[in-house]
Amino acid sequence: MLPVVRGIIWAVVAFIIGAVLTMLVRVAVGLPAWAFGPVFTVGYFFGFTGWLLGVGVWDTWLREYLGMEPRPYKAEGWRRYFGFNTDHKVIGIQYGVTFVMIFLLAGLLAMVMRFELMRPGRDILDFGEYNRIMSLHGFMMILVAVTAVPGMFGNYFVPLMIGAEDMSFPRMNALSYWIWPPAAFLLLLSPFFGGWDTGWTGYPPLAITNEDGQLLYNLAFFTGGLSSIVGSVNFLTTIITMRAPGMTWGRVPIFVWSMFLTSIMTLTATQFVGVAMLMNLLDRIAGTAFFNPVQGGVPLAYQHIFWFYSHPAVYVMILPSLGIMLEVLAHFSRKPLFAYRWAVAGMAGVTALSFTVWAHHMFTSGMSGALHVPFMATTEAISVPTGLIFLSALGTIWQGKMRFKTPMLFALGMLFNFLIGGLTGVFNSDLPVDMHLHDTFWVVSHFHYTIMGGGIFGLFAGIYYWFPKMTGRMYDERLGRLHFWLMFIFFNLTFLPMAWLGINGMNRRIGDYPPQLGPVNGFVSMMAFLLGASFLIFIYNMVMAWVRGRVAEANPWGVRTLEWATSSPPPEHNFPHVPEVVAGPYDYGVPGGAAHARV
Repeated sequence: MLPVVRGIIWAVVAFIIGAVLTMLVRVAVGLPAWAFGPVFTVGYFFGFTGWLLGVGVWDTWLREYLGMEPRPYKAEGWRRYFGFNTDHKVIGIQYGVTFVMIFLLAGLLAMVMRFELMRPGRDILDFGEYNRIMSLHGFMMILVAVTAVPGMFGNYFVPLMIGAEDMSFPRMNALSYWIWPPAAFLLLLSPFFGGWDTGWTGYPPLAITNEDGQLLYNLAFFTGGLSSIVGSVNFLTTIITMRAPGMTWGRVPIFVWSMFLTSIMTLTATQFVGVAMLMNLLDRIAGTAFFNPVQGGVPLAYQHIFWFYSHPAVYVMILPSLGIMLEVLAHFSRKPLFAYRWAVAGMAGVTALSFTVWAHHMFTSGMSGALHVPFMATTEAISVPTGLIFLSALGTIWQGKMRFKTPMLFALGMLFNFLIGGLTGVFNSDLPVDMHLHDTFWVVSHFHYTIMGGGIFGLFAGIYYWFPKMTGRMYDERLGRLHFWLMFIFFNLTFLPMAWLGINGMNRRIGDYPPQLGPVNGFVSMMAFLLGASFLIFIYNMVMAWVRGRVAEANPWGVRTLEWATSSPPPEHNFPHVPEVVAGPYDYGVPGGAAHARV
């Protein structure tokens, strides 16, 4: 029996046990046996524990702690992806496939939304249905943006790039992935319980009073946050303690730096959103009043706690992709990474300042006016370290011998898109302008330029760059370039007009708009459909390449970093012996430059 099947069985049994125990306790204290909120919540945590034990935590981990012989999962072939495998490369592919599927599903929901918005008035969705689809789409895309790059490429390549044989805590690494399937299941289940219509932010008091699907949102958010904390501890420990001899901090690849700083933000900030979800949950099922204004609660407190996490989370979404962008630009320009130390300083500056800007999301919320100017200033200030990263990218490609392969095209596309996202963000940080633009499609345009145009383009740059190393196969370069150009063109034709719509008064989170905006919305919807269709090329190219693509060389791009110094795909422990790093990872054209490492 596959461990994933056993995990499902154990989860169902444990859920039933937890639900029944909760009903018995309620009867014992004089309450009605059935109440969806507390019964489902306790049942879920029982089921979540049963799932983890069944999928492999019991065999691989707890048996050893109890003095019994552990039974590690050692399947071969496709079966190794359906159990508690501790190989960081298997875990990276598990993350990648899972979150690419979530991304495509969330994209289908976006197509439904754009169909409704093709013309004024109601076509297929009423306002409630539109908001529920919008909320599910938004939250699923946020999970992809936060998790896909660190989960897939961080797990797969950080140990390889620093010359380690695995992550510091392999079982904890596997645990971080297997926490995610219950969260994804809750999201897919939520429409059957009425869904939720608060958007991905889940603001109370609506989040406390609406349909039961909101409870599933809270539990999914809480579960995913746990995975992020577990993973960040592992990344930090691995990067600090397991670098190969000679891998000084000045020789660490820029993608590893981005993962290190991202993990600091994740570990520091995620518990705050966990507290916000827990307080919201208790207001729903336990009668507390943290955010219920009728009972003396303060709904605005939720926003402060939520955004204290969620603005650093914006940089969790983008910083690893910026690391991929700089990696690709340096290698495909055949130049040393320009201002390497300043680029690292820029990433560190973004990390530090990300904790000081959260309230710019709340300029229209009614918070104290004394907070407006300080948060406007810190928000403007964060453009300075971000600018250092841009300057590093521009200096790297300047007079470089650029090779316009698919990864390079996506990296250049990300640079362009993220510039637009940054420029449109300046208006949001300016208090008087934000008062006009805050709840309009201008914000939708800005956010998608930042997260999809930046983070998701970086994700695809990484997929095309590292696909040969992960699969041992080469994809069709012509299809890769076609995918880029279609995605890049239709992305911009979809989201740039949304800024115009916002300036002209189209509100976000509402499934209708003034009739005079109909022609532009019709154009945007058509471009969105073409953008969605471009991913069919990607799916076909990746599947065909993985199944029967040309066998990849160990280093098909001819680059310097350590992950390309081993076979494609790498063996179980990555290297035959511990590498010795003797030069920088980007020393292209350096007189007398040695190889990055002796392997």
